Amino acid sequence: MTGAPAPQAWLGPVELSVIVPAYREEKRLGPTLDALRTYLDTHRGTAPGDWEVVVVDDGSTDGTAAVAAAAAAAEPRIRLIRSDRNRGKGGALRLGVLASTGQRVLLTDADLATPVEELEHLEKALDGDPGLQAAIGSRAHPDSSIERRQGRLREVLGRAGNRLIRAVAVPGIRDTQCGFKLFDGDRARAAFAASRLDGWGVDVEILQYFRRQGWSVAEVPVRWAHQEGSKVRPLDYLRVLGELARLNAGALAVAALYLLAALFLYRHRWADLQGTYLADSGQDQNQWEWFFAVTADNLSHLRNPLFTRLQGMPDGVNLMGNTVMLGLSVPLAPLTLLAGPEFTLALVFTLGIAGTAWAWYRLIRRWLVAGRWAAAAGGALAAFAPPMVSHANAHPNFVVLFMLPVIIDRALRLCAGRRVVRDGVLLGLFSAYQVFLGEEPFLLAALGMLVFAGAYALFDRERARVAWKPLVKGLAIAAAVSVPLVAFPLYWQFFGPQSYHSVLHGDSAGNSPRALIEYASQSFFGDRPTAERLSLNPTEQNAFFGWPLLALAAGIVVWLWRYTAVRALAVTCAAAALLSLGSRIRIPHTEIVVPGPWRALAHQPLFESVIEGRVAMVCAPVLGMLLALGLDRIRRLRAREQRVLGGLAVAAALIPVLPVPLEVRDREPVPVFIAEGLWKPYVKEGEALVPVPLPDPGAADALHWQVEADFGFRLAGGYFNGPWGPERIGIYGAAPRHLSNLLRDIRYGAEPPVITPEWQAQARADLEYWKAGAVVLPVQDRALELRGTLTALLGKPPVKEADVWVWRVGKG
Repeated sequence: MTGAPAPQAWLGPVELSVIVPAYREEKRLGPTLDALRTYLDTHRGTAPGDWEVVVVDDGSTDGTAAVAAAAAAAEPRIRLIRSDRNRGKGGALRLGVLASTGQRVLLTDADLATPVEELEHLEKALDGDPGLQAAIGSRAHPDSSIERRQGRLREVLGRAGNRLIRAVAVPGIRDTQCGFKLFDGDRARAAFAASRLDGWGVDVEILQYFRRQGWSVAEVPVRWAHQEGSKVRPLDYLRVLGELARLNAGALAVAALYLLAALFLYRHRWADLQGTYLADSGQDQNQWEWFFAVTADNLSHLRNPLFTRLQGMPDGVNLMGNTVMLGLSVPLAPLTLLAGPEFTLALVFTLGIAGTAWAWYRLIRRWLVAGRWAAAAGGALAAFAPPMVSHANAHPNFVVLFMLPVIIDRALRLCAGRRVVRDGVLLGLFSAYQVFLGEEPFLLAALGMLVFAGAYALFDRERARVAWKPLVKGLAIAAAVSVPLVAFPLYWQFFGPQSYHSVLHGDSAGNSPRALIEYASQSFFGDRPTAERLSLNPTEQNAFFGWPLLALAAGIVVWLWRYTAVRALAVTCAAAALLSLGSRIRIPHTEIVVPGPWRALAHQPLFESVIEGRVAMVCAPVLGMLLALGLDRIRRLRAREQRVLGGLAVAAALIPVLPVPLEVRDREPVPVFIAEGLWKPYVKEGEALVPVPLPDPGAADALHWQVEADFGFRLAGGYFNGPWGPERIGIYGAAPRHLSNLLRDIRYGAEPPVITPEWQAQARADLEYWKAGAVVLPVQDRALELRGTLTALLGKPPVKEADVWVWRVGKG
């Protein structure tokens, strides 16, 4: 190249490399290099290995290169690198950092907006904390000194752009764009070697890389003064966002694929939110829509969101003792009031399962594999595995699990012991929030994490010895943060009105061993009759991973057994599968029943309410992690034939368990009597409406009626968890009474009894207990028998109102 300086001799490794990107800096570069040389000679030394300055001319069209060449001729420790064209700040820094040899690397702008003397503060930060790998100047730090500000408009736009960048890319770092940064040299060279951006977004890209690698970065207050002629323009912040969008195109593609998968799963539901009902939901869709609606109604009327008397008259419902998901139903209350609970629930299901997949993907990519698509496959399996899809019919608290990977990530950070207080506080906040999303999945996740931690400690005692102290300290901090936040709600749940002690599920709630290797109803190779025979119901197909997937996982474990994480994951998966078999395990195809390991937990506090078959859900993210590890290793195999065979093995394991869209049915219409408000003359303030039969876990359409009536009336009976008997054992629905049992029995086939005065007295007592205003009989099977029985019990005929029969029974 004409005019290029003669090649300079390599001076060998140095203590500090200073990188100065320069584009059309002919006027400022000379004084800048003089200031750098004077300071470095004075504070670093004059020996060849003390420092170097690498000037990168980014294709300047003025005399910038000549100024740098002259300085390099006079001082061998100043080097010039020339780019063949103007690439941008990122391209210039990449050339300079990769050419550097320093144990530490300082980046500084050619205008020295931050004086080089501020290097002392960055070095002090790194020297004072061995866990830090970078110290960056921050103009946003409260202790920084801004000696000369930019114009007002420029400053406002810059702050807004920086906040947007921070929120999108590197939350927690207040100033990503200050050009004064000090890095560990080897880590800086690794980060810039992996970088792709040539523009201003390179600062964010490098900080993201440090975050992904778990390398700590500290923001340090500095002096800063705006320099006239700065190359940074306010709109450059928007360009940074554009660069970050291109940089994160792969991650955005992963997120988009997860969202498309979730929309595919719920496509029939979204086709008609008002007119369809998830076919395998049982009565849970009615219940969950009611939960979101009643929370919004409570908040809009400034009532206690932990309790209501709208169901279960006269006792009411302890909402904290039910899976109301206050962590979502409260912030989404405005949406529920605006668009209806049908929309809110469908949105929660769809975004929840997609967001959970994304959270597992981020965790897997951060801690296990570098390959994006291997991590994406692992995240997809963790969130869309057969048991997750089964619960996607009915249980958003077991679908919306995006906080669990975040909690695991923070616990793993605690083990590193770098920012124990900060990580402990965040872990406490995240844990408190998860309590308001779902306690049972949190409990199962904690059980899985405990098994993993114990297994990992056995396999790698040295690392466990280093990790346990910061982990215990961080957990103590987390408890100190979270307990005050959840103390009152949990007190209300366990000791407040309508609280209960446990929910009994019987001896058949564990998985059959066959359930682990068969296919679920909603899987591509689904065998619905077999799956329904081996599970409590379609929403509780908690295993059904299929034998090919389990065989693949076993093969990956054998292949990668030398890795401690793989061994610990294998133990966790095996333990969860075994515990999920319950307290009594029936050997398939025999009459032999043996005790199961769940017996040790079955009657312990908290665990006594768990459906033990759900413990197998812990296997879903574990299998996702093993899949990611296997795929990452397969892609690095040298022989093409081996990669192809590995890919075919993965496909053979995954295709059978791919989810199919959830089925829907037509929703039962709301009676005209309810929809048009004809109920209002029959049910006075404080009275309850009594549907026939009363709503319960088997038939809860009346909850939908109540939502459609804007909670204008209260309901006797209902579908919720509440207490029964003096021991306050948890049951599904309101405590049964004689009249509710009688009406339920007749509805499902029992012959009506001969009505005696004793029956009539009992009916009156039950109606008085419920504070009933009206008994309503809609069109249904055996309506004639039900109408005759109620007429005899109440001693008067009903009134026909629109499409129902009504008995006014209130005192008014």
